[in-house]
Amino acid sequence: MTVRHRDLTVEWLGYAGLRLESPGDTVVYIDPGRYGTLTGEYRPESAQKPHPDPRDYRPEDGDLVLVTHDHHYDSDAIERVADADATVVAYEAVYPPKIDRDVVDLDDLPYETLRVDEETDRLFGDAIVRTVPAYNEPDGPRTDASGDPYHPEGFGAGFLVTLADATVFFPGDTDPLDGHAELDVSLFCPPIGGSLTMDRREAAELAAALDPDLVVPVHYNTFESIETDSGAFAADVASRGVPVVLDEA
Repeated sequence: MTVRHRDLTVEWLGYAGLRLESPGDTVVYIDPGRYGTLTGEYRPESAQKPHPDPRDYRPEDGDLVLVTHDHHYDSDAIERVADADATVVAYEAVYPPKIDRDVVDLDDLPYETLRVDEETDRLFGDAIVRTVPAYNEPDGPRTDASGDPYHPEGFGAGFLVTLADATVFFPGDTDPLDGHAELDVSLFCPPIGGSLTMDRREAAELAAALDPDLVVPVHYNTFESIETDSGAFAADVASRGVPVVLDEA
């Protein structure tokens, strides 16, 4: 399933992965891969929870690939989606040598690579990319057994991507933060799984504050700890007068 937003084609690839395509054939990927979602190996822990189907996906058509933080750095997925002339943009704290998975170092990828901070505002071809902070509050509910946030401040970032006549807000793995609600966006793609990120209720509240033209949620139902009731989320958002589409199998 794909979703149309203004002139963009939008597709949730599973887990956090998102694909954006403009009428001029500019293709942007955000956080593609992991858990076999692009290799056909993914198997849902609950068959009752809607999620994009696994597939062997290798379009190699991406002009720009954005990575929010270590948890979503998947070098194999990047090579599956990136064009030979692609640019890979990763938050500055992404550090593959410390990732406990088999990944290629960012600097060894066969693409132009760039690291960005939380205050980036740059043009990449037809796409304007801006970054925003993304983290779990230290005194909030999303902490590990030692009391440390799963995503501490400085660990990752969210992205705003302006492409064609749309501005897409992809918050990354984060709680709702000060400043998020003041952003001017047309498409909001929040994580709604809770436990590691904002949950569906918080995401719905943020959607109401942002008042975008459309909401397409991501980062839910891939595994048990981020399972949620996406239908209830959609109803909650719609009841606040904001259009929402679920891009599910």
